[in-house]
Amino acid sequence: MPVPGPGYSITVRLEAPPSASAAGDLASAIGKLGGVITAFDVVESHTDRIVVDITCNALSEGHARDITDELERLPGVAVRKVSDRTFLIHLGGKIEIRSKVALKNRDDLSRAYTPGVARICQAIAENPDDARRLTIKRNTVAVVTDGSAVLGLGNLGPAAALPVMEGKAALFKKFADVDAWPVCLDTQDTEEIIRTVQLLAPVYGGINLEDIAAPRCFEIEARLREMLDIPVFHDDQHGTAIVVTAAMRNALRVVGKSMADCRIVVCGVGAAGSAIIRLLLQRGPGEVIAVDVHGIVHRDRPAMDDNMAWVAANTNRAGMTGTLHDALVGADVFIGVSAPNLFGAEQVATMAPRAVVFALANPDPEIDPLEAQRYAAVVATGRSDYPNQINNVLAFPGVFRGLLDAQARTVTDDMLLAAADAIADVVDDERLNASFIVPSVFDSAVAPAVAECVRKAAGPHHATTI
Repeated sequence: MPVPGPGYSITVRLEAPPSASAAGDLASAIGKLGGVITAFDVVESHTDRIVVDITCNALSEGHARDITDELERLPGVAVRKVSDRTFLIHLGGKIEIRSKVALKNRDDLSRAYTPGVARICQAIAENPDDARRLTIKRNTVAVVTDGSAVLGLGNLGPAAALPVMEGKAALFKKFADVDAWPVCLDTQDTEEIIRTVQLLAPVYGGINLEDIAAPRCFEIEARLREMLDIPVFHDDQHGTAIVVTAAMRNALRVVGKSMADCRIVVCGVGAAGSAIIRLLLQRGPGEVIAVDVHGIVHRDRPAMDDNMAWVAANTNRAGMTGTLHDALVGADVFIGVSAPNLFGAEQVATMAPRAVVFALANPDPEIDPLEAQRYAAVVATGRSDYPNQINNVLAFPGVFRGLLDAQARTVTDDMLLAAADAIADVVDDERLNASFIVPSVFDSAVAPAVAECVRKAAGPHHATTI
């Protein structure tokens, strides 16, 4: 199922004979091993040789090495250098700080720094809320992690989490002009994380928690929301829930079903799964069945933590027990945020007619999308190489843009639902179909629409002060 992608893109510089067949031989060697050429450039030409840069996508680091070895085996070919394009764009990091004001002469310096800056300090001391107006707090978000749940890679620690947090900050800037900064904490102690974020909070207008493992993430978010006067948003929970809720609304439009009539199976009851359940329940589904590695969640299960106990108390009214396969029988919707390859087309065939399957585990989903499409009417994944990508970038930039513009002090379910509706509404009736239930992450209409709806949901008492 996996296809070569830009995450494993390499550029190979090599020397080859100047024959008419050289280009075809090189391309054939790469194609034979399943590589996908994206660029072919002759950078030098001589009477006895040519120097070529070939850029291609591979499946993995090992696959990239196999392609390089195959090229070097061709008669007259010598590989000079192999560049991993993903590593190249990370050299020195992906973000930077720049001054917004000119500092060309003494007058500029006197206003931006001493003595003029003292007046600003005194104004904030007299009215602390002025920090939202007169400092970077107005437009700055901390992207906070402890590195305990990095992507699908597990507990890699704060240093290894930094490239992800940098990427998050770059997305904030690109899609919503929000200045975000990575804050990677060298602790996985709940109390230390909470206290550290509390101490850092005066600089920021919002806190985006990221890649913190469950169940610790639930307590961290809840307690910081109680302590701080700025919004705290765990993207792995609420960003995912927003986009899933938006996609669900449009998927049900495609299949002609009402949320109130649907039985929804949610597989995975960690941070993302729990938040999806909580937000979908606000929309009044007919029934939600939660499933984890131990099977269907029900009220009589022993030794549940607080999060699991809440899920058990608010789902599965009939007390169903059994496996994921049992839960799928007759279900209208499957939402997976769990593990790869949990079921196949034969289980989708047991679902209700015109079923919806959101297999969101990354990089390998709970079911091969091509298998799911044999019986499901709508299929979505978290991958960029299939239709209907459920991606948090549709949500979090616009959500924080709206929160910052409203000078909001908290995040509510009404704001999350407003964001979901804004995303869903970008896909109008003329574009909606089984392969297009959410807009592209590059659709420039998404973030402004989300921001405006979140700002309105924050209420009339929130307003940006110039």
